[in-house]
Amino acid sequence: MSRQVYNPFLPLNEYIPDGEPHVWGDRVYHYGSHDKEGGYTFCMQDYVVYSAPVKDLTNWRCEGITYRASQDPAYPELKYMYAPDVVRGNDGRYYLYYCMGGDYGYGGYTGPISVAVCDTPAGKYEYLGHVQYKDGTVMKKYICFDPAAMNDDGTIRIFYGTQYGYEEEPDFLTNGRLDDEVSMFGRTKEEILGYKDSIMGPIMVVLEDDMLTVKEEPRHIIPYAVKGTSFEEHPFFEGSSMRKVGDKYYFVYSSWQNHELCYAVSDYPDHGFTFGGTIVSNGDVGYKGRSFENKLNMTGTTHGSIECIDGQWYVFYHRLTHKSDYSRQACAEKIYIDANGHIDQVEVTSCGLNNGPLAAKGTYPAVIACNLTNGHMPHGSNSIYTTEFPNVTNKGEDRFIAEIEDGTLIGYKYFALEGSGTFGVNVRYETDANKVVYEGPVRVDERCENQEQVKDSKDLIENESTPFNESCDNNVDGTDDNSGYTSYMNAEGYFDICVSEDGESIGRIDIPLSDDISETEWRWCENRVDFPEGVHAVYLVYHGRRKVQLKDIRFR
Repeated sequence: MSRQVYNPFLPLNEYIPDGEPHVWGDRVYHYGSHDKEGGYTFCMQDYVVYSAPVKDLTNWRCEGITYRASQDPAYPELKYMYAPDVVRGNDGRYYLYYCMGGDYGYGGYTGPISVAVCDTPAGKYEYLGHVQYKDGTVMKKYICFDPAAMNDDGTIRIFYGTQYGYEEEPDFLTNGRLDDEVSMFGRTKEEILGYKDSIMGPIMVVLEDDMLTVKEEPRHIIPYAVKGTSFEEHPFFEGSSMRKVGDKYYFVYSSWQNHELCYAVSDYPDHGFTFGGTIVSNGDVGYKGRSFENKLNMTGTTHGSIECIDGQWYVFYHRLTHKSDYSRQACAEKIYIDANGHIDQVEVTSCGLNNGPLAAKGTYPAVIACNLTNGHMPHGSNSIYTTEFPNVTNKGEDRFIAEIEDGTLIGYKYFALEGSGTFGVNVRYETDANKVVYEGPVRVDERCENQEQVKDSKDLIENESTPFNESCDNNVDGTDDNSGYTSYMNAEGYFDICVSEDGESIGRIDIPLSDDISETEWRWCENRVDFPEGVHAVYLVYHGRRKVQLKDIRFR
């Protein structure tokens, strides 16, 4: 079997979201934030860059740590570096733009935009300074957040900003939102109200060739007020990124929906943008009309961009793991720009950068699943959940899908199936001994607390894993005794195998019980499955009273 690549396309212990891919020479470089596996806030690690030959996207190489947070003068008051971008200057050197933040995002909106420089795309960057005016005053006009960089035929442009809909609320001055802005952005009320338009929104500034000094005053590229515009249903939130396709400018951004990358198009880099559409959602929301209530994964922040690599356009985005917004992994999909400049929304897949479907041969990590849902997955925004639902996680060096409950759907798109064969799962029942328990600080964003998709308290209580030293079931006559416990513990689970999301089962894999209910060892369970020939998705649908964990899948 030839070498393959799947989503996430970097090593499974690597968490580099907010992807900004750039092709320089014969390699593509993937820049991004750097989350900690199981971390408690965003971007807890130093910047690491991966690169691959443009002719072989299966072969990603770690370039090592390219820049440390401790190199910025704001450290350690602000310890974490947010979504960066890199641009080649007119002097041939490479410039890194980023903003600093602290725990739970503290200080992430206060600026300034920092700059570092290196002679190579992925070498050791050195701190250069802040974006500033000619007199040396640090530029903090508008909200300095998520900077993206572009060398536009010799003109250096930086795009940045964030946007909340507060100022479009009719009672903005009296409903407490102004106080929220003061707290979030580190500005006084007078400073906020002193803006002719708004302190928020997508912003562009032109820099001098020194890559630091403001050449043209910052300004909105899209009006802040979106009501009555093409952006009303998908307003800008964060994650600015700009690409030039032919003679058109494509502004890629994360919308207020928070789970999708959208784009806008203009003939100009600083005005005239109209909404184009959604490129990708990390819950497949909107793809072929899918509703938010029926999303196929836990959704949450996404941030990324598009890039043409060896003649093929791709969108780079990230997915959530560990039941949080703080352990995000890099993914990518092929996209197509039609003759009219339109990009159709693409679905999330497991094969991503692979040149076609994955081969239905050998063993694959279960965590490359592109769909994972129990039918009521939450939306995560600045959040860590301790409630139970299926999730990608780890325990030591083992990375697996945990808390797989009755009715959970696990999807892999796509495989080149070759007909009947043996299919197996490397699985174990979830027990007190192997269960992943998060013990760090917890925060749930206000946008998530009242989501209908989050189960109410009664549901959550009923869904908690039952301690294995307690009675777990009732007799059919309603009495509670040890026979009920025994019945529950002896109930086996199984996976139905399907090739469509709501299709009929084409096979079944039973998960037998061991005499040791506290076991932590993984075990293979397999069966013959009559797969159809051709390119198909593979779905596992779990049935059983006891939760299971899944580490690998295997075709033989």
